[in-house]
Amino acid sequence: MNLLGIHLTLLVGPTVPVPAPSGLMEALKSVEVTHSDSEHSGFQITFQVGRSGGFEMDYGPLSALEPCNRVIMVVTFDLMPRVLIDGIITNQELVPSNDPGSSTLTVIGEDIGVVLDMEERSMEYPGMDEARMANLIMMRYPQLGLLPMVTPPPMIDPVLPIERTPVQQCSDLQQLHRMASRHGYVFYVESGPAPLTNTGYFGPPRRDDIQMTPLLVNMGPDSNVEQINFGNNALGPTSISGYVQDRQTNESMEVRNIPSTRLPLSGRPSMPGQGCMRERRFRSRGGVSYMQAMAEAQGSFEGSIDSVTVQGELDSLRYGDILRARGLVMLRGAGTSYDGLYYVREVTHVIKRGSYRQRFVLRRR
Repeated sequence: MNLLGIHLTLLVGPTVPVPAPSGLMEALKSVEVTHSDSEHSGFQITFQVGRSGGFEMDYGPLSALEPCNRVIMVVTFDLMPRVLIDGIITNQELVPSNDPGSSTLTVIGEDIGVVLDMEERSMEYPGMDEARMANLIMMRYPQLGLLPMVTPPPMIDPVLPIERTPVQQCSDLQQLHRMASRHGYVFYVESGPAPLTNTGYFGPPRRDDIQMTPLLVNMGPDSNVEQINFGNNALGPTSISGYVQDRQTNESMEVRNIPSTRLPLSGRPSMPGQGCMRERRFRSRGGVSYMQAMAEAQGSFEGSIDSVTVQGELDSLRYGDILRARGLVMLRGAGTSYDGLYYVREVTHVIKRGSYRQRFVLRRR
């Protein structure tokens, strides 16, 4: 599908996706792909369909779009192919119409990480900390081309088999999310960099990526952002303090978050000089060690510190690039308080014939 110089390649199939038939590409009406820094990436593809003739209720070449088939979308932008998403079809929506050419078939799916959520497991991990567990879990999926990228948490409670054995009583995806949330980490599956390969990232929100093309606001003909708004939630950042009865020593010990280890992206960060920061008491779930409690408190604190949120929309042709979730982007033209670097939290790509727009959500403190 060619869109004003942008070429979209669609690969579909039950196991190894192949290029979609020409008839399917001609029926393609729109594509919507959403990437988030912590949630599943997802896609929605709409086709214009009609009866194939005779008495059969057959709306186009549906065999390629069966639920559970794998879908890969590649966007070639300025001669550079980029994997937009590698995922699985999870749902179909057929909307017949009495008007010729108005019937639509929409396939909806999630990134390839949904495969990690298909089976619940009951497993023990003797002597393994959470970083080693994350690596082991992701290595179970070579058929997905899943490559682990694991950053060990800054605070790890040593796992002594004589004291405890980590146990999994859920799906692999749920286990990875639970382990990540304890340390203010995220887990997600990122498509690419090449088709049929994926990266499973377990670690803190990444803010060390190469900066993308700047976003320009209020700069006349040089502006590349069409809609934008800013919000600063002063009550968002929350410090954590309290006490825990250490499982190992049976002593009551103070738990308090330390200053954030993330580098501020703004020249005027809202912390640490903010005078109205919320303070919450640490409440233990019971049976944890001091190190586990400290890790939970720090994770809660780190997850709250991004108080500035930016929402907007741009035209990809004017922008001249693809905005990537989990990357860094410079914003200019919004004034001293809001200019500067931002972390890209979410991007939604909306592709139609003659149009390619991107809606985005940015965050920083």
